[in-house]
Amino acid sequence: MSDHILELLGAYLDGELHGRQLHKVEAHLAECETCQAERESLQALSEILQEAPAPDFPLPERFASNVTLRLARRPETPLQRQALEIGWWMVPVGLLMAWIFVNTTGLVSNLVSAADKVGLLNGASVGLYSGTTDEAYWSETLGQFGLLSGDSLQWAEMTESFSRTAIPEITWQVSIAVLYLCWIAIWWARRTRQELGQLLESGSRPMVE
Repeated sequence: MSDHILELLGAYLDGELHGRQLHKVEAHLAECETCQAERESLQALSEILQEAPAPDFPLPERFASNVTLRLARRPETPLQRQALEIGWWMVPVGLLMAWIFVNTTGLVSNLVSAADKVGLLNGASVGLYSGTTDEAYWSETLGQFGLLSGDSLQWAEMTESFSRTAIPEITWQVSIAVLYLCWIAIWWARRTRQELGQLLESGSRPMVE
């Protein structure tokens, strides 16, 4: 028996030996019964390993999901969870209240302005509607210098009044609408994530036969 030949038996069975080294191992195996027995033992082990079924390893994505689900998480107290849920659902309520406030403010301003123009307030609207006296300030100034007159002056006054009252109101309403749409998008993404987590958790549980 030669220790050097025993070290080469694995490579010999795998077909990795060539030339002089291959002939040397074959010549030794023809004479040494101990090395022949070792070769037969390695061949039997190789056949057993080839016949054994390959282990069913999970996919990397599924394995990562299972590991994430099994990681220890810090449990949330019921009070914290309830506070978060209340705060989350108060966001659209706050946006709705802001929308009502903006529309109510614009409506009241328009009513006060209309009442003042027809003389119902008799000048008492100075403290209620500050925009009445200066909403067309620049148009009146240009009219005094003779730069605007007739229909041009009336059109300029209407444009200036619209830019002072309607544009800010529209800007506020658009901003509130954008914030509400963002809230809906976040809510949808949150709900989808929760459903996906539940599916992964149910899929990782072993089936009971």
